[in-house]
Amino acid sequence: MAKSPSPKKAVWQSFDRRSNDEPLVPAVAGVNFETYQAFARDHLGFEFNNIDLLVTALTHRSYVNEHRKSARAHNERLEFLGDAVLELATTEFLFKNYDQPEGILTSWRSALVRTESIAAAGQKLDYEHLIRMSRGEKQGSEAARLHIVANAFEALIGAIYLDQGFETARQFVDKHILYRIDDILDDGSWRDPKSHLQEVSQRIDNETPDYRVVEETGPDHEKTFTVGAFVAGREMGRGVGSSKQSAQQEAAREALAAYRHQTDK
Repeated sequence: MAKSPSPKKAVWQSFDRRSNDEPLVPAVAGVNFETYQAFARDHLGFEFNNIDLLVTALTHRSYVNEHRKSARAHNERLEFLGDAVLELATTEFLFKNYDQPEGILTSWRSALVRTESIAAAGQKLDYEHLIRMSRGEKQGSEAARLHIVANAFEALIGAIYLDQGFETARQFVDKHILYRIDDILDDGSWRDPKSHLQEVSQRIDNETPDYRVVEETGPDHEKTFTVGAFVAGREMGRGVGSSKQSAQQEAAREALAAYRHQTDK
């Protein structure tokens, strides 16, 4: 007689709550803290009370993997927090300043906080040289490094929020992100670029855009795609991204800019 299968034991995982006196991030060692404080003074307008927050915000996961004995935390938890602060500050700004319905406000918010926007803001702040990352990531593609810069920007917001409070974090978002709202509304970049391009190309050329991959680079797990947006056989825009979809979006934005340039002539 066949034995009946033994019932599987339930596996439970316990999650301990952080104690009130436990630091929000582990202490950082082996770092020239003055370099980070100088960045804070010069670019943020204040010094950090807890400099470990700033250093951790600018520490990529790959650095911890490469320095397991000396590095204890990377910036992904701070990025998680900063993303929420960024969304709240942006949502509050749009709600208070515009009477548009939810759907439009959501599209405007998405345009303001998309990866390309926050990566550009991070590049202007010029902190990439302060980001602790592995040797491999330093030699990675431009797209991969921009992604790291963008993630660090959100982590930086989280660090500012914890160290200085929401109002200072909100002012940081206002200065580096929200000032772009007028440009976004003027150029229509808040709209889905592919849908917008199709409307424009059909109106002007009576043609539908065609997206073609013109180049693929990098290993399979980290490919970079270059896509051209063609209208009536003519390349109107070109975009680069870590996926075909993101590259198509960038190509559509460039094509829309080309159409605007034609119209302005």
